[in-house]
Amino acid sequence: MILPNQYYIRAKQVFSEEAILDDHFVLITDGIIASIDKSADANIPVFSFDNCQLLPGFLDLHIHGREGCDIMDAKRESIETISTSLAKHGVIGFLGTTVTSTWDNTLAAFSTIGEAYQNQPSGAQVLGAYNEGLFFTEDHKGAHDEKYFLPLSKDNIDAIIAASQGALKVVALAPELPDSEDIIKYLTSKGIKAMLGHTNANYQQTCDALHSGACGGVHVFNGMKGIHHRDPGCAGAVLLEEDAYVEVIADGVHLHPAILQLIYRLKGAKKMGLISDCIVAGGMKDGTYRLGMLDVKVLEGVARTESGSLAGSTLTLEKAIANLISLADIPPLEAVHMASLIPAEFLNVQDSLGSIKVGKRACMTLVDNNFQVQATIIDGTVAYCNEETETSK
Repeated sequence: MILPNQYYIRAKQVFSEEAILDDHFVLITDGIIASIDKSADANIPVFSFDNCQLLPGFLDLHIHGREGCDIMDAKRESIETISTSLAKHGVIGFLGTTVTSTWDNTLAAFSTIGEAYQNQPSGAQVLGAYNEGLFFTEDHKGAHDEKYFLPLSKDNIDAIIAASQGALKVVALAPELPDSEDIIKYLTSKGIKAMLGHTNANYQQTCDALHSGACGGVHVFNGMKGIHHRDPGCAGAVLLEEDAYVEVIADGVHLHPAILQLIYRLKGAKKMGLISDCIVAGGMKDGTYRLGMLDVKVLEGVARTESGSLAGSTLTLEKAIANLISLADIPPLEAVHMASLIPAEFLNVQDSLGSIKVGKRACMTLVDNNFQVQATIIDGTVAYCNEETETSK
């Protein structure tokens, strides 16, 4: 579908930043949202979707790969495949996320992300790089091979920053590692967010890290010390700290529905961000795949290492949103914003992305009543369209 420079999209419902609007017209002019109204100018083309909801485009800030490709491939063509695959699922921007590997392969992966950050792929845009790996402890290593863990040092951080060509946005680390508080402060001074994960840190260690500038918890409850009545652990600290942001994998496997409700009640809608944590097996058949330096087996869409640890997911964000609504009874607009506006605020790009609001970039997705993506629009241009999507002009 080729769209003109100025046009309206009319949908059954529009999920604006403030409310869900019935039967409204969103005017896009030169890739920007120009107005949101109940009526349209008769001289401007209208594309109507009577059976669809218009949502803000999703931001996946923690994703390793899709459709047989991995960020750790360190190849432009892999970034392109991941980008176009994500656009099929309503994602308009993502952070290319690494996993523990050799140092040389890690730097090569960051270099490739940095190049894509400067010269964008054709689908979902690369919003930066996320370092998940290297700076963890063995107790909650998950799908990270401890043989390749490195000291949490300024030299190692500087090498990653240089390799990524300014694209590094997030570094995950275990706060019990030596010098962690100094490194957290150093990252913060560079405008890079420190997140806490794959850690056995107790409650106090986690609180100290948060007070030093760490931003929150990596895929909360997974890869961290959980809540015990005599030690609330890392999970308890990031949930109770008011300003801490928590990543949530809402696939129905990583977190029980009651835990989703618990997170929502403690964090509210403003500090709870959906991630896919998707790996190379996303969009593929069950089988054996590679994640970093480890083999993982995918059975019924669930990825595990040989030791039985969960190893990322095959989740997509539109499914995660639907799961929040159906499993945890979270209001639809808030659930949608957990995959769009909340991640945008975390990444400090909320002035241009994350919601359907006048003045923001026209980055949106159309879904049907079952939250199946029908089309994805990036800066007013169609990045993906289901050939069967019905529209009237």
